[in-house]
Amino acid sequence: MDGNGRWARKRGLPRVVGHRQGVESVRAIVKTSTNIGVKYLTLYTFSTENWQRPKDEVNTLMNMLEEMLVKETPELHEKDVRINAIGRLDGLYENAQNALQKSLDLTRNNHGLVLTLCLNYGSRGEIVDALKRIIEEDRIQHLDLKDFNEGKFAKYLYDPSLPDPDLLIRTGATKRERISNFLLWQIAYTEVYFTEALWPDFREKEYMKAVESFKNRERLFGRV
Repeated sequence: MDGNGRWARKRGLPRVVGHRQGVESVRAIVKTSTNIGVKYLTLYTFSTENWQRPKDEVNTLMNMLEEMLVKETPELHEKDVRINAIGRLDGLYENAQNALQKSLDLTRNNHGLVLTLCLNYGSRGEIVDALKRIIEEDRIQHLDLKDFNEGKFAKYLYDPSLPDPDLLIRTGATKRERISNFLLWQIAYTEVYFTEALWPDFREKEYMKAVESFKNRERLFGRV
C-alpha cells in the first residue's frame, strides 16, 4: 500500500494526512473485496523496514493501527470478516498488540473474507524464522530430510493456512516496480500488477482495473 507520503506531499500536507486517507482506501478495498467474492485479502501494513522512519511517524502509525482496529473491528465482525495478522507481532507497540489481539479474538470464528494484516513483517525474516523453527524441531525429533519438501517447509511460515496469492497489487509504482520484501516465498506464481495510483487514490475503480487485468491473463504455472 505505497504512496501515502507522496500523496500528502503533492498537496502540501503532513504525511499523517496521507496515512489517514490511506485508511479510507483500506475501508473501500475491504468492502469491494467482500462484494466481489474475494476470499483472502492480505495488506502489507507495516514492514520491518518501516521502523527506520522518523520516531514521530512510527508513533503515529502505531497509534493509527490501534485506532483503526478499535473503530473498524465491530463492523467487520458484523460482516463476517475474519481479521488475521502475520509478522513479528510481539515487536509492535503494546497498545497496538492489545487492540490486535482483541480483534483476532472477536472475529476468530467468522467465515467470510480473511483480512490479513502484515505487521512488523518482512518476507526474508519470515523465511529465517521458519528455518529457526525447523532447526528447533529437528533438535527434538530429527526430521527426515528425504521426505522434506516445499510443502513441508511452507508449514513453518507464519500462517500456513493462507493460500498463495493469485494477484499482487503494488500501488504508487512510479519507478518502484519491485516487491519490497513481501511474501517472497508465496508469490512464486502470483500475477503482479503495478499501478501508478497512490494508495490514498486506490479505491474501487482502480481495484477493478487490477481485477480485470488479472482475469485476462493466462496462468500456466510452468506448463505449456
